[in-house]
Amino acid sequence: MAGRRSTPRPSGALGAVRMSAGQWVACAATALAVVVSLGGYGWYQGIVGNITTTQVDTTWDRPTSVEGVMNLLIIGSDVRSGENADYGEAEGERPDTMLIASINVDNGAATLVNLPRDLVVDLPACEAVEGYEGMSPHSGMINSAMTFGGIGCQWQAVENATDVHLDHFVMMDFTGFKDMVDAIGGVEMCIPEPVDDPKAHLVLDAGLQTLDGEDSLGFVRSRYAQGDGGDLSRIDRQQEFMGAMLRQVLSSEVMTSPVTITNFLGAVTDSVTTDDELTVDTMTDLAISMREVDLQRIQFVTVPNGQHPADPNRLVMSDEAPALFEAINAGADLAGGGEDGGGESEGESEGEAEQGPAPEDVSVEILNNAGVDGLALEVQAVLAGEGYTVTGTGNPVARFPEATTVYYAPGQEAAAEMLAGSMESAVTEEAEGLSQTLELVLAPDWAGFADGASSAPEVSVTDDLGGITAEETESAC
Repeated sequence: MAGRRSTPRPSGALGAVRMSAGQWVACAATALAVVVSLGGYGWYQGIVGNITTTQVDTTWDRPTSVEGVMNLLIIGSDVRSGENADYGEAEGERPDTMLIASINVDNGAATLVNLPRDLVVDLPACEAVEGYEGMSPHSGMINSAMTFGGIGCQWQAVENATDVHLDHFVMMDFTGFKDMVDAIGGVEMCIPEPVDDPKAHLVLDAGLQTLDGEDSLGFVRSRYAQGDGGDLSRIDRQQEFMGAMLRQVLSSEVMTSPVTITNFLGAVTDSVTTDDELTVDTMTDLAISMREVDLQRIQFVTVPNGQHPADPNRLVMSDEAPALFEAINAGADLAGGGEDGGGESEGESEGEAEQGPAPEDVSVEILNNAGVDGLALEVQAVLAGEGYTVTGTGNPVARFPEATTVYYAPGQEAAAEMLAGSMESAVTEEAEGLSQTLELVLAPDWAGFADGASSAPEVSVTDDLGGITAEETESAC
């Protein structure tokens, strides 16, 4: 069931199953992020051996993993050594593009959340490791963590900033991206206006055209010669390109050509680096879950953001960002419509609805006395999706009821009754010493939420957050 918390699933649970070439390539195309699934197809086990792996020490205090959901940190690296030296000089290595691919293995939906390079977050302390000097905790651009602490530090920085458990990472460099595009014969794109961007090595005429690997790389990297010159407009173009590339890989010309498939897989596996726990069996599990790709259920969105108050050239996450990450943590299906989860109940008049409290006016602390690991975080995601302000989670220190109980301060009875009423089995009790914040103590009798209450936060990427799907839309061409 989506949204349940658990330790990561053992790899290989579906390893005995294999797919047709068409199914396999379809899942492999999921917006470049699902390139990790390329190892699942049995005919290409030899190719999989080309993937470079690295060990990541994930011993920091991490968010809880979510059963039925696999979250991948996808990095397009701007390292300029070796074959990538043609793209200028840059000290160190940092993500040129970074996103979280959240794949619901239960229903085959995928949401890809871009994290802008200009996004400023609180970065964690990272110890020095071989080749990296480490860093102290500070506020900085989210993609700078890799420069100081390597992939492990970048992984930790993204988890800290989003509170999303990342199961694996996948990284690809410039050369690998070009080879992958060339392997499928290029990607058709609409270029609304002529482009001349020397920094991105890109000169394009306006109109509908097929971009080869070199031009595709320039197109997704170009910043100053297109749009408003900002990172956000560049991300919009990258999302459009990923959707177009997915459609190209799904085309019959690619799926029915063994040579094209082999070249595509070879290009990807030659240039991909993953963590060493992303095994072939795990890739197979992922590939099988995505075997029937529905373009409407593959979505791209940029993390909700706004201008940094102290620097107009930098960004910060907006108030909408937590709802997106909470929905991911709850295993919510973000491909649905953005219907409002509130509203009046049947038979309730408008006047009666206005008299009572609304979830948006209520804050609650969630304490876990049920003996179920991760339950408070699961309940937090649901209540936050309903509009409640969750001030914190943890274990009780003062009250240990045998029945799930909402404790409230004098004058907060209505709010407590509303909260308790959303659950299958909960009672209310006034308690001295509480502030205006309710205290929900989950007990061994916890039975979940009542019928009609959301099982996950209701947020639609396309309707609420301005995201797009992988479906083809009308273009300026």
